[in-house]
Amino acid sequence: MYLQNLISERISQKNPVKVALIGAGKFGSMFLSQIPTTSGIQVVAIADLSPDNAKKACKTVGWDDELISCTNFFESGKDVIELSEIEVVIEATGHPSAGIEHARHSFKHGKHIIMVNVEADVLAGGLLAKEAKSAGVVYSMAYGDQPALTAEIIDWARSAGFYVSSAGKGTKYLPEYHKSTPDTVWNYYGISNKEAKQAGMNSKMFNSFLDGTKSSLEMAAIANACELSVPKNGLLFPPCGMDDLSSILKPKISGGILTENGQVEVVSSLERDGRPVFKDLRWGVYAVLQAPNDYAASCFKQYGMNTDESGEFSAMYKPFHLIGMELNISVFSAALLNQPTGQTKTFAGDVVATAKRNLKKGETLDGEGGSTVWGKLIPSRTSLSIGALPIGLAHNIKLNKNIEEDQLISWNDVDYNLEDKTISYRKLMEKEFTFLLD
Repeated sequence: MYLQNLISERISQKNPVKVALIGAGKFGSMFLSQIPTTSGIQVVAIADLSPDNAKKACKTVGWDDELISCTNFFESGKDVIELSEIEVVIEATGHPSAGIEHARHSFKHGKHIIMVNVEADVLAGGLLAKEAKSAGVVYSMAYGDQPALTAEIIDWARSAGFYVSSAGKGTKYLPEYHKSTPDTVWNYYGISNKEAKQAGMNSKMFNSFLDGTKSSLEMAAIANACELSVPKNGLLFPPCGMDDLSSILKPKISGGILTENGQVEVVSSLERDGRPVFKDLRWGVYAVLQAPNDYAASCFKQYGMNTDESGEFSAMYKPFHLIGMELNISVFSAALLNQPTGQTKTFAGDVVATAKRNLKKGETLDGEGGSTVWGKLIPSRTSLSIGALPIGLAHNIKLNKNIEEDQLISWNDVDYNLEDKTISYRKLMEKEFTFLLD
């Protein structure tokens, strides 16, 4: 309601929040679908590698010709950032290098940025957040995406005085998915290549969701924003429904599966034999709470909370998320409250390139969602100690030695150019945060 009051003020002043969108893909299109029915926001400009496709996306999601004609379309993200009237930039390209470049350009020009691009955030979010603060602008997670929604539950829980034992999201997972490639992905989704092509579905993007990479990235984002720990050797993806969160997602010492109290984890909507989990959380997010005392535990029971057998642990969850259709919350929060809807604070978790099969010297890695590597979540301390190659930089980079299946790939295993802007920025971020991990 507080946002609505501030929005009403902007409407009465005939001064809507002026936004630039970079990337008119699925997430961007879902955001655009809400614009005709949202008072207080004006999308001044949209940047996309294909402006014609961006116009088609606007038409597809319900924009009329007048609204489209009032919007400026560009190929260059930097061009829309430089427009003087823009207040908030939405970075939705999904490309880590582009995301970092657009974020830094936004800071330079005094613009708030909503980083839909979780790939860029995990690669260098800690340093980007520092730059944003120095520039006096907001650098924010995207509300509607699972990391920001999880961070919101965590913020609520901690503000209310509860300890957060675990937090994360649900997904569809089986161990074999780690080996999925763009050529096999549609089999797992139960559709044909023809059907996927007709629907305009990107095989690498969907494969990233399936093979565990996107889950790893999102859990790293949550851990880094909420100062939670990450599993020592990758996510476990335990089968778990809504009613069992508090029994499973708690520390081993209390009868759960976690090595630490205060850890991120993803729950699977499938049992290991492929059967559906009862009341699965495939589309949702959660946080497991620990009662700070016996009185609080008794209140869990009195007010109908789902708890473990001890009554000490309970769970709060949101069973669905609407992705870009909820993004306005981030836009208004940045422009009207000067606050992010989640933001990287530290460097607790990293997502590193892991071989899907035996790879040969001279092969070129094809990055997130590809056929050569998937992204595994490990502690940043471990990643830095072994010199692991971030998944966000494992694209179009050549191996200089043979790599075995399931091996973590390191910087020493690839030929890279330190003069590359994205690589040098990542290296600077690592240097900035190394002292925190000692």
